[in-house]
Formats: sequence, C-alpha cells, structure tokens
Amino acid sequence: MRAAAAVLSFLLAIIIVPAQPAATVSTLPLPGGKATYVVSQGHLKAASSQNWVRLGSYRFATNGTVTAALYLWWQRHPEARQRTGTVPDLGCTTKAGGSRSRPRTCEVLTAGGFTGAPDESRTGTYTMSGNVLTIRWKIAQTWTEQWYVRPSPDGRLARLDLKHSTLATHGYGYGSNAALGTRRAMSSVKAFPGSLRQDLTSWAGGKLVASGDQPFGNSAFRACATATSCLTYLQPSSRGACQKSGGCPKYGGGTRPNISSIQYYLTKISNSDRRDTLWHWCTCLAMERGEFCYTGNSHVKPLMQIIDDKGAFRGWVGAEASFSTGSRAADMMAVFRITDFR
Repeated sequence: MRAAAAVLSFLLAIIIVPAQPAATVSTLPLPGGKATYVVSQGHLKAASSQNWVRLGSYRFATNGTVTAALYLWWQRHPEARQRTGTVPDLGCTTKAGGSRSRPRTCEVLTAGGFTGAPDESRTGTYTMSGNVLTIRWKIAQTWTEQWYVRPSPDGRLARLDLKHSTLATHGYGYGSNAALGTRRAMSSVKAFPGSLRQDLTSWAGGKLVASGDQPFGNSAFRACATATSCLTYLQPSSRGACQKSGGCPKYGGGTRPNISSIQYYLTKISNSDRRDTLWHWCTCLAMERGEFCYTGNSHVKPLMQIIDDKGAFRGWVGAEASFSTGSRAADMMAVFRITDFR
C-alpha cells in the first residue's frame, strides 16, 4: 500500500507541475523600420594623405545584428581607374547640332575594383535609443558609429545622418525594405519626376570643400540607342572647372578656342544590385594631350542607387576615388548624396 501511495503521489506531482513557458527571442526595431541601407562614408581630413572612402550596404535584422558589404578606396593603397566595357553610341547627343553638343564616344571608366566583389564584409550589433542608431562592429579595432535616423515624409525611405564615428568623418545613408538586388534602369533615372540635388564633401590638394543643395540635371542626360545601360551629357560650358588656370592653357575657357565643356557619362555597373557609376572630365584636357578620350586624372564616382519601399528610384549615395598617377596631393576624393530626400 505504501508503495502504491508513493507512486500515486509522484504521478500527481507530475500532473500539477505547471508547464514552463517557451523561451522567447528578443527582437529590436529596425532602424526607421527599414532593413537595407546604402551607405557612403569617408575619413576626409585637410592636410592628410591617409584619407579613405567606403561605399556599400548595411543589412539589419531584428535580432540586433547588422552586416556590411563595402568597397574601400584608400590613399595609402591608390587604385587605377577601371574600364566598365560601356561605350555610348553616337546617338547620345545633348541636342541636335554640331560637335560641341555631342559627347565623345569613350569607354566609361570607374574607380578601381568597383566592377568586382566588395572589399569588406563585416558584422556587428546595433541598438536604437529614440532616433539614434548605434552600431558596434566586431573587428580587431574599436569601431562604433552613431547615426540619426530620419523618416521621409512619405514613409517609404529612412535617412541616416552621421552623428559620430570612431573612424569616419563624413557619411550618408538611405534605407528601405526593398531588396538590395532591386534597382532601376537608366530610363527611370532620366525620367525621375522629382528634383535631385547633391550634397558633397570633397578632398583635393590637402583641402576640404563642402557644398550643398546643388541641382543634378538628370533630365539633361540623353539615352543611347545601342547602349541602354548608359546616359551621357555634354555640358556646353562650365563657370570655372575648365578654365585656363585649371590645366587647359591652350584650349580652356579664357583662351582663344574657349573650350570649357564637360563630358558626363552615367552608366550601370551591375544587373543584380544597386551599383552605377558617374564619370566626367573637361573636354579641353583631352585636347591639350591630343587625345580623343581623356586618359588623365578624370573624375570617377561610384554610386549606389537609393530605392524606396515601392521599388522607386530616389537618387544615389556615392563616393569619389580619383587617384592621380603622380603625387597624392593630386588625388580627388569625396562622399556625397544625390537625392530628393535631404
């Protein structure tokens, strides 16, 4: 009897023991409610030759982790310009007319390495406190970033404004819930109905220059008939970029020929992600060298498309990594954004 009672008591004890709650996984809010961001940031300091720029993407997960895939250009390891394989056809004219309105059919160049895989892949953790995003990267050195998160009026984008970084001095970021493989064709870029404007911090000759609220005339670019991935624009004249003192003593603005036009090329880099690139140079610089396509220190500006929650094109974040074949003082570097949400 005692044995039976003991067994009964044991069984009752099992029955009345309350079930333990299942383990729960904590979740964090996504920054601005957006999972994928395109980011441009740089370490740009006057009188330094150790500057760098990075361009790429951040992906956030509700478990508090963040993953970065970034291209890096560093003055310590300058990279030569790279061919993209895109050559605009003769149909890419600014307007009907003579040679001064026709961009030259040159193969578009971009920053070294931008046509390949990203240079860096790293992970970290993030937290949100109010509208401040803090990221701690899991790398050998301490690297912490803080960004203000600003939602767009239509709720389809979130913007990152750099508050503090252990290593970077300048930066821009834009996020949505569109996959990083979502991009828009050059026809959408040209047809964008809003007003795209540029904000930029650039480094050249040991000096920093900040400029903001510059119009970007995407509608002035012309599509090509045979190279649909490319747009071109010949700016007829520039106010100061291609003057005699800017390296064109024979042909530049202010000389007898008075050539101050700028050749612009905007082309897609990838079908499967957000990469585009912008290339431009003064026509007179090629003329000074007796060249049709300029091979000197042209401006190469890798871009990442900003795509909103509905898959619409909203501009770019970008970087300039134009390294000189001579001294580092002749390099041109920048971080910038071109967008309707600033």
